[in-house]
Amino acid sequence: MNPTSHLYPVILAGGVGSRLWPRSRKSAPKQFLDLTGNQRSMLQEAYDRMTPLVPPERVFVITNWEYQDAVQGQLPELPASNIVGEPAARGSAAAIGLGAIHLLRRDPDAVMAVLTADHLINKPEVLRQTLTAGASLAQSGELITLGIQPSYPETGYGYIEMGDALGEFNGLIARRVRRFREKPDLPTAEAFLAAGNFVWNSGMFIWRADVIMEQFQRHMPELFEALTHLQPALGGPDEETAFQRYWMPLSGNVTIDYGVMEKADRVAVFPVDMGWNDIGSWAALLEVLPKDANGNVVQARHLDYESANILAFSKNRLIATIGLQDMIVVDTDDVVLVMPASRAQDVKKIIQALRQKGLEHYLE
Repeated sequence: MNPTSHLYPVILAGGVGSRLWPRSRKSAPKQFLDLTGNQRSMLQEAYDRMTPLVPPERVFVITNWEYQDAVQGQLPELPASNIVGEPAARGSAAAIGLGAIHLLRRDPDAVMAVLTADHLINKPEVLRQTLTAGASLAQSGELITLGIQPSYPETGYGYIEMGDALGEFNGLIARRVRRFREKPDLPTAEAFLAAGNFVWNSGMFIWRADVIMEQFQRHMPELFEALTHLQPALGGPDEETAFQRYWMPLSGNVTIDYGVMEKADRVAVFPVDMGWNDIGSWAALLEVLPKDANGNVVQARHLDYESANILAFSKNRLIATIGLQDMIVVDTDDVVLVMPASRAQDVKKIIQALRQKGLEHYLE
């Protein structure tokens, strides 16, 4: 049997991407933006990576209710019923559960590949090879995560400690997961890299839809009960009432890692190099996008004298820079953001200040 015959890529596309403010906002979050300059949004790129592997009717997108029309506008070939909206964010575990009950209505043998709409993957053929391998291994009931071979001691990612090999699938070696490790400090990250049996946690997963539901029943019974009540109402006249009754009371922002993966028994990992980057900040974009002769990433009309390693973005205005080093300059219609690349994580401080000062319209 073709291992991908029951494979359903499920793309999570509900976040706001606030660290890429002022471009990424509530009305136009980062997954709907062309951040790489290739005329395709992050969501469209995530979809494009799947179409050589499965037909459009097997690709699903999980997003917020308010973004369903935006998803349909960007992916017109996707059946409307494959765009699944959640009325409020309840964390990745709940979003994945919502995807799982949709798949099980369609196909009781569904294998679910959980992907994200905000990652840059420069080797999509390796991702497709890994999903095919994972679809084979998932038939045995394993929960599979995709681990990224680390190239430097990154402190901003979680890590996965790998154990024994489980065998070869579609040319790739699967290994037992010993444990998940939180984002480390630099000495710990350096030790992980030196040990050689640690990979970055990509946040991408493969499993049978019925198996992840069993895991919810065991480890997240509140979520399992809500999903069980929601499933018969999907697509019917009582769907909105069911969401109000069962989805809205769900507690907090529980990730699939914390809710299931760290507690489950049979967890496997494929360590791979797929040219992966988590585009989580302006500094990440400066690091991964093509640079000019001076090491600058320019998405603007730009005049410069003696600047190096800067990112300049503007749709409408000329950006002129002199002698800047390691800087980010982002111009939108109503905001100009200027900061050292090393301070890119502090965008959240500006967002907090905007809320405190009653300036939330700059976030909309």
